[in-house]
Amino acid sequence: PMKIADNLRVALSRAMEDAGKRRHEYLTLEHVLLALLHDPETADVIEADGSSTVYPIMEAVAEEYQIALGGARVTVGISGTGGGFKRFCRGEIDIASASRPILKEEMALCAQAGVRYFELPIAYDALTVVVSKTNTFVDQLTIPELKTMWEPSAQRTVTSWKQIRATFPDQPLKLAGAGADSGTFDYWTEAVVGRSKASRGDYQASEDDNVTVQFVSRDPGALGFMGFAYYEENSDRLRAVPVVPPGASTGILPSVNNVNDGSYQPLSRPLFIYVKQSSLEREEIKSFVDFFLSEGGALAEEVGYVALPDEAYDLARENIKAGKIGSGFSGTSEIGLTVEELLARERTL
Repeated sequence: PMKIADNLRVALSRAMEDAGKRRHEYLTLEHVLLALLHDPETADVIEADGSSTVYPIMEAVAEEYQIALGGARVTVGISGTGGGFKRFCRGEIDIASASRPILKEEMALCAQAGVRYFELPIAYDALTVVVSKTNTFVDQLTIPELKTMWEPSAQRTVTSWKQIRATFPDQPLKLAGAGADSGTFDYWTEAVVGRSKASRGDYQASEDDNVTVQFVSRDPGALGFMGFAYYEENSDRLRAVPVVPPGASTGILPSVNNVNDGSYQPLSRPLFIYVKQSSLEREEIKSFVDFFLSEGGALAEEVGYVALPDEAYDLARENIKAGKIGSGFSGTSEIGLTVEELLARERTL
């Protein structure tokens, strides 16, 4: 009814104006009406789950897909990269979103269950080291300094900033970041500590990046790590710390340009979706994946990530058409992969 539509339009407009948020963070009027008009018992459902880092991209693409094409309903979970792969390899979902390539043990689980898949790179992220806006003493950090904070032996022993650098104040060091089910955690520990999943345990761990935002922003002695989009969204409360690449002396800030030119190392990383081959036999999945590869780059940029070159999305379409299933990776996290190196991997599938 027109009266309901008008009321929804007014309510949505006021909510967006009051909050001053990006449009993708709210259900649009069209999205709300689609939800009202669709019969949940008969509507096709596309199920995705996985990385909280990839979630903003997946959410934006799902929303725009439903507005543009309607039909299938897209559900998006955030159980973490590891949690998403567990569900994916059990055949419970159509798409797994991941902030790292699939691991050997996950490949084995999928093989045991007969789940075959396409690996589709969708964007790049700059894993960002953050402190509170009230922190005035951290100018930059090296990878060895970050390792001193995060390695397993630091648990209950490295508790002051002065232990990191003599010029830092003798102030409590408090840490926050992704939990163990997160691909972000896997990549961070590999890049910083040198071994995936090797970390001290006495930190504020969560699969929800907003928990890290809250923890760090309230304490001038806190430090955390998160995806670039979550930092940008909260840059009024957080400050990004320049990270000194190995062999360099000057810290580099995360940015689109610094990811594209390969200078933000070793914390630049590719993001993926994995699509179940059997799911692509369904027309709504084909339609959604095609929409993702057509619009996902622009939408990734809109929500704070780095789009891949057009060639990457074209290559993904070609790999699907040619039936090139599996991964271009060896089943381990790989650090410091440039965009060109990523494309080379996908060409050799």
